[in-house]
Amino acid sequence: MELDAGGDSHIIIEGLSKTFTSGNVRVEALSKISLRVRKGAFVSIIGASGCGKSTLLRIIGGLETEYEGTVLFDGKPIRAPSRGRGFIFQDNRLLPWLTVEGNIKFSLKHDEPDMREVIRRTLEKVSLSGFEKAYPHQLSGGMAQRVSIARALANQPQALLLDEPFGALDAITKIKMQEEMRSIWESERITMILVTHDIDEAVYLGEEIVVMGNQPGTIRNIYHNDLPSPRNRLSAEFTRQKEHIYKEFFATAQTPFVYSI
Repeated sequence: MELDAGGDSHIIIEGLSKTFTSGNVRVEALSKISLRVRKGAFVSIIGASGCGKSTLLRIIGGLETEYEGTVLFDGKPIRAPSRGRGFIFQDNRLLPWLTVEGNIKFSLKHDEPDMREVIRRTLEKVSLSGFEKAYPHQLSGGMAQRVSIARALANQPQALLLDEPFGALDAITKIKMQEEMRSIWESERITMILVTHDIDEAVYLGEEIVVMGNQPGTIRNIYHNDLPSPRNRLSAEFTRQKEHIYKEFFATAQTPFVYSI
């Protein structure tokens, strides 16, 4: 397929390759990745550990800037991190000496009008109203990750990049956080890109599911996920979608193509 030239693409990646070098050792992390993400999409990128999915996300976030190919956000090359692209890591990365309110305030522009109201509204979105004065050590793992999400949302980003944000949580908390993230996307409709190695998570959250092969990282296939909301993990349709991804995930790698989402 060729890259569509339509005007609704939020993120365009074309011919992206990335190689890491350490001494005499060269590791090709990504090879000729081409992908197009429309505005407001929720994309799950799934692949085994070491397939380059986190590297791909870091490039989109502007955290990795040395690569071959083209990566555009709203038609402009990505050269550095931006408040327009919020990034949520697996660990919450909260500043332990600041309160919940202080951690969110730290990420905001200093000239933000009515900063307290912005913080209040954002904490409400992640079900943390009333915890403004709490410190990170007083929060559970799930609550701390909610603060991390709130910190990213407070800047009203155009896109939210999620690097296995629920991987360190227990099973029950993880499910609850996935439900909250799905709810946030449905209400905000900002572009979200999630990388994960959890097939259940990819199917529950993503409207489009990108399956990556590794050594080096390539796109093997993309599945459109039209399961209705609220999504029922116990339904036959959900199980069938997981089965498709499972078979693709463990199949022999295919020749990479250019995909549009």
